[in-house]
Amino acid sequence: MSGSTAFVFVHGAWHSEATWRKLRPLLEAAGHKTFALDLPGAGANALEPSSLGASPFDGAAFATEPSPNAGVTQADRTAAVVALIEEAAAGGNKVVLVGHSLGGITISPVAEAVPRHIHAVVYLTAFMLAPTMVPVQMIMHDTMKAALVPRLFAADPAHVGALRLNTRSQDPAYRAGMRAAFYGDVSDDDFAFIEKTLHCDEPAGVVMEPSQVTRERFGSLARHYIRCHQDCAIVPEGQDFMIAAMDSAMGNTTVVHDMQASHSPFLSQPETLAAILKEIAH
Repeated sequence: MSGSTAFVFVHGAWHSEATWRKLRPLLEAAGHKTFALDLPGAGANALEPSSLGASPFDGAAFATEPSPNAGVTQADRTAAVVALIEEAAAGGNKVVLVGHSLGGITISPVAEAVPRHIHAVVYLTAFMLAPTMVPVQMIMHDTMKAALVPRLFAADPAHVGALRLNTRSQDPAYRAGMRAAFYGDVSDDDFAFIEKTLHCDEPAGVVMEPSQVTRERFGSLARHYIRCHQDCAIVPEGQDFMIAAMDSAMGNTTVVHDMQASHSPFLSQPETLAAILKEIAH
């Protein structure tokens, strides 16, 4: 390839491209190109239930109002990232595709769809699901019993069509739970910034579609997992289970990189994370 390395970043549930605001400049300063987007149904593309902004807030209404994001599909998200991959690969750039958290269920079908464009695929404490596994099965898996995120759900996903968090909650206990789940080692300033960027409804349909990666396409790519040992959203036991299951299914080995970090190292340890990504690129 004649170009340079282009990193394509895919954020996780309830987040947006703002996820990467501290990390991207570090990679760009080293001569790499970076690309990111708000997935369909996320960030600037997310709609919110009217009950979220009601005054006074009605918790019962918020728990039952159907989600305006419920129609977003995994196919929508896959297509959006494939388009960004093709843009990033222009001029012969080698693409390193990075997905965080639930973003892992998007980078897998993207890698399966366009392996010719991808130099490596990187799961940043993300859902990396072996063939036929459904994301909701992993969310409910025995290895994920200690995960804190399900305790934050503010509605029944089957009823409202979304994994719903109260992203505007003023309840100190709820906000402390959010921080413990996602941002355990993040500074007060970074937590204050990132919580303002969150959307409340993650479309539930995306966690109901089984993984369809194959050995022939996805399995032909260099595969990396950045394991975060202090993660309370995708706990280490769950991370290890997914790595072992994918290695068995693909018949090869995931390269594992370890960080002593919570679920959000792009905020708490961006320099360390950038060093790992630069190593992967080379």
